[in-house]
Amino acid sequence: MSIREWPEQERPREKLLAKGCGALSDAELIAVLLGSGVPGKDAIALGRELLSHRGGLSALLADPGGAVRLRGIGPAKRARLIAALELARRSLAEQLTERPTLGNPRDSGDYLRARLRHLPYEVFGCLYLDNRHRVLAFEELFRGTVDGASVHPREVVRACLQHNASAVIFAHNHPSGVAEPSAADRAITRELRDALQLVGVRVLDHLVIGSAAPVSMAALGLL
Repeated sequence: MSIREWPEQERPREKLLAKGCGALSDAELIAVLLGSGVPGKDAIALGRELLSHRGGLSALLADPGGAVRLRGIGPAKRARLIAALELARRSLAEQLTERPTLGNPRDSGDYLRARLRHLPYEVFGCLYLDNRHRVLAFEELFRGTVDGASVHPREVVRACLQHNASAVIFAHNHPSGVAEPSAADRAITRELRDALQLVGVRVLDHLVIGSAAPVSMAALGLL
């Protein structure tokens, strides 16, 4: 039986419109995005298979285009999933830039986690702030392999000056999922802090992004 033959109150799209997103499971929300299933498998079953295949919702949304290779997930369905992820990222970015100031690591942590979590390679990025700690921009500066990214202080200083930043928050991900700052993370943070002090840019934090909540090096007393 296809979803169209189900009672109206049980169909994902109708349930969403009647009761809101909170009434739907992850698989049902994915089913709304997919629009339809495949022969022998309705959209909800396909959503469950996607979640199982990728190991959960976060992993699926982190790379919906490149990682989804299940039968029935063609270009149109992949495009819908990619678009949903991009809208979520843009929403987080918009919320971040609309805040008067950044008061604590959690203010930027959600956005940076959405940008960097689950990438198969390490990325080092900078969140540039003005003198009132309002967001100017976010930029990925360096990419590496699964083992790390080479960070060049000269390039970081140049980027901060180009954005006319008064302060900066660093962020990088650990593809292993373990967000514990390494000895190398601590050393490069100190080196960047000292270099930026010479041009009047304050380093507010360095967030390490793993599979759980971001780890703030400032909160750990490492700045």
